[in-house]
Amino acid sequence: MRLLSALLLAATSYAGVSTIRVPDGGIQPQVVEKDGIVHLLYYSGDPAKGDLYYTQSRDFGSTFAKPVKVNHTPGSAIAVGNIRGAQIAIGRNNRVHVAWNGSSGAQAPMYYARMNDASTAFEPERGLIHRAFGIDGGGSLAADTQGNVYVFWHAPTPGTKGEENRRVWMAKSSDDGKTFEPETVAFNEATGVCGCCGMKAYADDAGNVYVLFRSATKVVHRDIYLLTSNDHGRTFQGNDISKWNIGACVMSSASLGPSPDGVLAAWETEKQTYFERLGPHATPIAAPGTPNNRKYPVAVSNSRGETLFAWTEGTAWKKGGSVAWQVYGKDLQPEAAKGQAAGFPVWGLVAAFAKPDGSFVVVY
Repeated sequence: MRLLSALLLAATSYAGVSTIRVPDGGIQPQVVEKDGIVHLLYYSGDPAKGDLYYTQSRDFGSTFAKPVKVNHTPGSAIAVGNIRGAQIAIGRNNRVHVAWNGSSGAQAPMYYARMNDASTAFEPERGLIHRAFGIDGGGSLAADTQGNVYVFWHAPTPGTKGEENRRVWMAKSSDDGKTFEPETVAFNEATGVCGCCGMKAYADDAGNVYVLFRSATKVVHRDIYLLTSNDHGRTFQGNDISKWNIGACVMSSASLGPSPDGVLAAWETEKQTYFERLGPHATPIAAPGTPNNRKYPVAVSNSRGETLFAWTEGTAWKKGGSVAWQVYGKDLQPEAAKGQAAGFPVWGLVAAFAKPDGSFVVVY
C-alpha cells in the first residue's frame, strides 16, 4: 500500500514522548499496537454524520498506509459528544474489528464491521441490536486470539425507561465476527448506567474480558464499575472502583489495555482523571497538578513496564482544549517525562502507543 508522510510532518517531540495529529484532519483516534503494527482508526467529516477510516503503520508512526474506509453507508458514524465514536480491536490472525454508534440517520443504532479475509477492505457493516434498543452513550468491543469478539453497549431493559433501568448488554461472536449470538445482559446487578457516558472493553488471550462503565444508581451514584469475566464472557463479576455522587450526565470515557504487569485502567471522576494497574490491592493514581476539567484519559505501557498516562484539559461541549501527559516508572512513581500540547480539537479523543525503544507517542 502507498505510504503517507502526513503524520511524520505533524510530529512534535518531547523528552521520551512525541505527539502526532490524526491524518487528513481527522478526530477521535483509536490505536492498538500489536506484533509491531500500529493500527489506527479515526473519524472524518460532519461530526453528526461522518465516516470512519482505518490505517496502519509498520514503522511506529513515521509513516502510515493509505487509509481504508470502514463504513459502507456514508455518514453512518457520529462524533458529537466525544464518547459515541468508533472503537477498534485486533483479533485472531490480526483481523481488525470495529464497532460504533450509528448516526441519527443511520439504519442501525450499533454497528459492527470487520476486515475481510484478504485484509484489503472492510466487509459491509451490520447492526447488532435486536431487542436492547435505546442506546445513548458509546459502546465498545474487544477481541482475542481465540476468535472471540465481544460488542458491548448500554440500554434500558426492554419495556422500561430511565437510567436506573439501563443495563450493559453484550453480543458475542465465537467465529471471528462472522456471526453473533443475540445480545444478553452482561451484568445483572441493578446499578443502572449513566445514559450519555461511554464504555471500554478489553479481552486478553487467557479468556478474560474486562469492561468499564459508569453506573447511575438512584440517579446520583455515578460510580465507575469494572466488570470481569474469566470464562470468555459467559459470566461477569462487578466491582465499584471509583465513586462519584453527581446528579448529572458527565459524558465520560474510559481506557483499558495490557501491560507487562497486568491490565491498565483509566477513567474520570470529579473532573479529575485516574489510572491504576488492576489487582486486589490496586490504588488509583490521579493526574498530577490542579485539574482543569480533565477528561478522556488513556494509559499505555512499554515493554519495560513504564506507563504513559494522558488526558485532556479544558474541553467542553463544542470546545477543544489541550492534551497533557505524565510518564510513570515500573513502580508507578512519576518520572521527569511530562508535557502538554495545545490544539486539541473539538469532539476529539486521545490515543497513545509505545515504541520498541520505550518511548511513547500521543495521538490526537
